[in-house]
Amino acid sequence: MTEATLLDVRNLSVHFSVYGGVLKVLDGMALSVRRGEKVGLVGETGCGKTTTMKAILRVLPATARTPDGEIVFLGRDILTLGPRDLSQIRGPGISMIFQDPTAALNPVFTVGEQLEAVIAHSASAAGQALPRREAYQRAVTSLQEVALADPQRLLKSYPVQLSGGMRQRVSIGMALATGPNLLIADEPGTSLDVTIQDQILRLIQSLVNEKHTSVILITHTLGVVRELTDRVYVMYAGSVVETARTPKLFAQPSHPYTQGLLKTVPRLTGGGIASGIPGRIPDYLHPPSGCRFHPRCPHAMDICKIQKPSFSKIDDEHEVACFLYSEKGKDRREP
Repeated sequence: MTEATLLDVRNLSVHFSVYGGVLKVLDGMALSVRRGEKVGLVGETGCGKTTTMKAILRVLPATARTPDGEIVFLGRDILTLGPRDLSQIRGPGISMIFQDPTAALNPVFTVGEQLEAVIAHSASAAGQALPRREAYQRAVTSLQEVALADPQRLLKSYPVQLSGGMRQRVSIGMALATGPNLLIADEPGTSLDVTIQDQILRLIQSLVNEKHTSVILITHTLGVVRELTDRVYVMYAGSVVETARTPKLFAQPSHPYTQGLLKTVPRLTGGGIASGIPGRIPDYLHPPSGCRFHPRCPHAMDICKIQKPSFSKIDDEHEVACFLYSEKGKDRREP
């Protein structure tokens, strides 16, 4: 971990106890975020993206446990922190925009009550006593920053009185009001129509650039990642299979799963219906041995079924976890 690294997730495993046994969801998950960097985390629904982010914030349900791994934020392992230290990280250190703003906002409190509480908590975590009037003024400013008109009226409103786009803007304002070092945006436009979704994503981009905030953008929309991020992690069934600078990943996708994802994107030039990836995400109760992608991989070898691949370097900032790029698979690699 270098001085420029803000967050470093190392070999993280997350298991869930269920009636039928143990769901082994995250399997050696690893990613890092540098200061001021915008990172994309992509993959199919169910591959563990949101679980990773909930683990970072320590908001996993009681049925979850983390048998292995570290989550190092500003030099401290989040998994070892007590409630007091953890409260100082949530908000001032790391904030999150959830994909469903209706669920993220409490329906029985006004927007103002919730926003002022977040601002007051952030000030308290920093050792400051914030007068209520100043908290109110900061709440007004937060709504103005996310382009919401008449913020004084909105602060008196309940979430149910706002449209979906307005609720999401409130959630963005709430996440950024604490001045976090790292913002996690979990598919922030999923529940909105396409036009509003584009506005929300551009708003996030503008605000984080202005505030020099690091970002993890979780999405399965590759076009958004290509436009808004500096670096990409491709995730499959609980672990990262490829990572690279964004332009490099789109120009030279190397893992068979990444190649399959890019083939699913429709092209404006036509050329027929976009192809998909055969099969589906594995059952986490009984995950495949070796590389978890091998049951769906067109290049699977015998070693893929028994051994999990380590990362191989394509270049200094491009790595892929696939035997095709190791000595054991070089004869199978396509020219």
